Amino acid sequence: MQHTATPVIESHVHATTAWSLRAWPPLLWQASEPANARFYHLGTRVMMSADVPGAAAGQTVWAASAAEGEAGMAWDWVMIARGVVAIADPMSLVTNVRLLGPHGDVLTAQESARFLNELVHALPWQREVQRALTARPN
Repeated sequence: MQHTATPVIESHVHATTAWSLRAWPPLLWQASEPANARFYHLGTRVMMSADVPGAAAGQTVWAASAAEGEAGMAWDWVMIARGVVAIADPMSLVTNVRLLGPHGDVLTAQESARFLNELVHALPWQREVQRALTARPN
């Protein structure tokens, strides 16, 4: 995601960044079984475009505590219309979760995408992004 943008706000003070999730210990979850973990919002970063007035994009970070340890997920989002945000690239979720197939093999990023996007779809992440956009200073 390359454009000229200026960071504006973080909706939470939590210091976890999207890329720092790669350093978290990996968690192995069975892809066919829903994870017994409840994700919560850690923070959302909003960046406004210097080129297009009102255009916004950013990242949102979520985490969950599970029996196996801490899980984290993050992704880039873009505002596609006023009041409408979407995942910038559903294939580019950052997470420390590694999904296992039916025979115990670790799924590739492409094979995991469907399951990870189902987790994201169940989260109220768009509401949190809207809240960060609304809280942004003018």
